[in-house]
Amino acid sequence: MIGRLLYRPLGTLLGMLGGLAASTIFHRIWQRSTGHQDAPEATMEEYGWREVLAAAALHGAVFGVVKAAVDRGGAAGYRRVTGTWPGKARRTAQR
Repeated sequence: MIGRLLYRPLGTLLGMLGGLAASTIFHRIWQRSTGHQDAPEATMEEYGWREVLAAAALHGAVFGVVKAAVDRGGAAGYRRVTGTWPGKARRTAQR
């Protein structure tokens, strides 16, 4: 229990840094693949459905992968230092 509480500030900091990294990665991928500086937003009239949905899908995929990598790396590093896994334990099936 204490381990989880101590991990919270570290997890929050890692989450913010992961968000910044994901944003940078997304914008670089978008610029290289389309040649446009900014990704379209859903309310921008000049873009079609295809561009808006492709940008949203790419955005979600990049953020999901980076968040999982940062969360997993932070938890593994925390366990390496403290010997305690900060996340939830696996449930065992009860019969």
